[in-house]
Amino acid sequence: MGLDVVQLTRELVAINSVSQRSNEEVSDLLETTLKGCEFEVERLEYLDNNGERKVSLVGKKGDGPNGFGLFSHSDTVPGLEGEWDPFDPVIQDGRLFGRGSCDMKGPLAATIAAGEKVNAADLQSPLFIVVTADEEISSAGARQVAEASELFNAECPKHGVIAEPTRLTPVYAHKGGGRVFVTANGRAAHTSTDKGVSANFLIAPFLAEMAALAELLKTDESFMNKEFDPPTNGFNMVLDDGGCRPNVAAAKTVCTLSFRPMPNDRSDDVIAMITETAEKYDLEVSSQKGTPFYVSPDAEIVQAGLKATGATKPGTVPFGTDAHAFKNHLQLVILGPGDIVQAHTVGEWIDIEQLSAAVGVYQRMIEMFCT
Repeated sequence: MGLDVVQLTRELVAINSVSQRSNEEVSDLLETTLKGCEFEVERLEYLDNNGERKVSLVGKKGDGPNGFGLFSHSDTVPGLEGEWDPFDPVIQDGRLFGRGSCDMKGPLAATIAAGEKVNAADLQSPLFIVVTADEEISSAGARQVAEASELFNAECPKHGVIAEPTRLTPVYAHKGGGRVFVTANGRAAHTSTDKGVSANFLIAPFLAEMAALAELLKTDESFMNKEFDPPTNGFNMVLDDGGCRPNVAAAKTVCTLSFRPMPNDRSDDVIAMITETAEKYDLEVSSQKGTPFYVSPDAEIVQAGLKATGATKPGTVPFGTDAHAFKNHLQLVILGPGDIVQAHTVGEWIDIEQLSAAVGVYQRMIEMFCT
């Protein structure tokens, strides 16, 4: 009869695996399921900064060169339990509701259901199913797999799919993530003494220049990439003065600037401009940048995705995935059921018909690359 993708999705959704807690329970279920589908399974673990145990899995079926991989993650964003029951999967009107149903326990279930249908004896190249931890907050699980997995690195697949929700449209590029942290240090004191130095006042001139930069990034096409919708980098700013009271001078204010780097854009220039401005006002500054993902629309894996789905052309997406951790190891395309619009929402859902269709899409791609 085969693995029921809807039932497996429901079982996965019913397990709370938000990134702020351990994903060990859902990983145990996934490991058992993969082994029941005749996959050899490697388990990789680490403790996160809060001491929570995190687990990533690498499943492999078959042997030989030039394998094919299906990649997913098992963590989710917070469930927002006060607004709905996120871990009670419900089917209604052709949709499966629950936290992670769309991003990305449904797509994950579809990869396993497709892999289960393949007989190892029929494979000329190995099939990998990779399930990572902490994609939603750090991609630490993906980096651990890429760097430390013996199973993955011994016979690294040549082609692969990141099964994030794309409405089953092959995606050849996505944005990355950049952040710049700017800190002003003042001196706390009760305002009645007039002896404080407000960090908020110290950082205010810098903030005014950031408002001007935000306008520049929305209007200067040299900072854009027209392959994306929207073509801009989503420049944003948030402030934290520690919840300082109105009658106290703020001792410290941190400004976090975030944006989404795109292929062939001016992300490094953005970081340099912010850094130069911060240093002009004697503010502390540091930065980090997660690289975007890009593969040629003509790449073999993208064309295979088009053939498997029947789509006429590939697209791009503005969100990020684990692809940045694996892109130097194999040729990838982003391709999965569901719509990112539903992800991370109260009432998150995935269309059951599309979820089932994804199983067939992945089966066809396995046949193309492994048999």
